[in-house]
Amino acid sequence: MGKQMTEMLAGTLEGIVLAILSARPAYGFEITAWLRDQGFTDIAEGTIYALLVRIEKWDLVDVVKVPSEKGPPRKAYSLNSTEREHLDEFWKTRSLPSERLERLERLHEAEADR
Repeated sequence: MGKQMTEMLAGTLEGIVLAILSARPAYGFEITAWLRDQGFTDIAEGTIYALLVRIEKWDLVDVVKVPSEKGPPRKAYSLNSTEREHLDEFWKTRSLPSERLERLERLHEAEADR
């Protein structure tokens, strides 16, 4: 089920990461750890780093390199004003699939009860 869950979340994972970054700057490892604490245990750390590289390349986040005692500098990501607009749009549109899935689930349950 892990790969299936990751694929299902792929469309919303960017929005989830942006929501995390809207609260405060974070490192990729912190984002992955927080997601795992919230029950997203199937998300690989590499998935988050690939997403962060992509949104950094698109200049949608601000990045600050912070020295690390254990190796090369770490990148702290934070939301910039462009991405805040994108996040606002994500929250507006994310409820549509959820509402439709809930409606389909109720229909399925009603059919099963017959």
